[in-house]
Amino acid sequence: MLYYLFTYLNELDFPGAGVFEYITFRAAFALIASLIISMVIGKRIIQRLQLLQVGEIIRDLGLQGQIEKQGTPTMGGLIILAAILIPTLLFAQLDNIYIILMIISTIMLGFIGFIDDYIKVFKKNKEGLAGRFKVMGQVAVGVVVGSILYFNQDVVVKQKAFNDDAPTHISIELQNDEVKESVQNYTWEEVKSTVTTIPFVKNNEFNYAWMTNWLGDAAPIAGGIVFIIIVIIIITAVSNGANMTDGLDGLATGTSAIIGVTLAVFAYVSGNTVFADYLNIMYIPNSGELVVYIAAFVGACIGFLWYNSYPAQVFMGDTGSLALGGIIAVFSLAVRKELLIPLLCGIFLIENLSVMLQVGYFKYTKKKYGEGKRVFLMAPLHHHFQKKNMHEAKIVSRFWIVGIMLALLTFVTLKLR
Repeated sequence: MLYYLFTYLNELDFPGAGVFEYITFRAAFALIASLIISMVIGKRIIQRLQLLQVGEIIRDLGLQGQIEKQGTPTMGGLIILAAILIPTLLFAQLDNIYIILMIISTIMLGFIGFIDDYIKVFKKNKEGLAGRFKVMGQVAVGVVVGSILYFNQDVVVKQKAFNDDAPTHISIELQNDEVKESVQNYTWEEVKSTVTTIPFVKNNEFNYAWMTNWLGDAAPIAGGIVFIIIVIIIITAVSNGANMTDGLDGLATGTSAIIGVTLAVFAYVSGNTVFADYLNIMYIPNSGELVVYIAAFVGACIGFLWYNSYPAQVFMGDTGSLALGGIIAVFSLAVRKELLIPLLCGIFLIENLSVMLQVGYFKYTKKKYGEGKRVFLMAPLHHHFQKKNMHEAKIVSRFWIVGIMLALLTFVTLKLR
């Protein structure tokens, strides 16, 4: 909203109003605003939750310090959602298709998590929202996101069209400590495409359309269906991964903040012609505006840590965890970096796999030997380390360190092909 106000003031030659046109300036203010909102609104929401006796129901699993968390206010994800949406509405360009996509996704994902928490807390049902309904909600988000990305005419990429009559561009690169210059003639052309980034490959691109091109005239329709199915799988997997990770104070929040910073860099370079050209990656018009949104996301996560770090004064609940994972998935799809998720969101992936491996191995051994055996002392993985009497704060810190390492490796994929 403020973006349009200052744009109008800039047209009237109001001094300093033009600074709002800079994405980095608005992103910085979105980050600051989200931090302030998290801490100010957060305190009031926690007090309100305490008055409503909205406390977490803890099962005694024999974990160190776990039973002491009984009664800690939950549904703190409302703080995160408010700290993301309010700065976005204030500082982002609201007619940008990517911002619209992220706002819709945030509200839908937050609503699914809220219903789950509401049933657990107010209806006193420990199981919460039935799994099939939760998956149905995630599928609905996937259909909406996939349809917008596939059919909306504003969602395009710009690719180089080489032609001797096109303008001349001189590229300068540093190779083996030597400056190399290359001269090329090309123009940027907008293309409606399902191309995405694939890591560690020379051309660095993969087009989902390749999977259905053999269908001839039916290819566009089949391509849309396949693309939407892929989007649904990615959103569901990452959303549930974040939900699995949310088991220790600050673990999911801090990990999400690290991922958010990485995605902010990807969004900025993908939306900037100069950086996209230099790094030889896809140029995605208008995607730079996503930096404002992801800055608010990072600020919301860090601000929530003010109350969620050990010992936590509030838990995010599914309202926060399902939303965080889903937001990361949708954002990755928007900047066409979803195939980097297994590396970037490695913590979420490991937590998910640990549960799948534990359950699968237990069922297999029980069927074969009559007695179920376990791979880990307990799943998800962070509980395995708790069972080994490692302090909660140390587990979280080490998972953050691993998350930072994975983020750095993800950055490396920009040039390592």
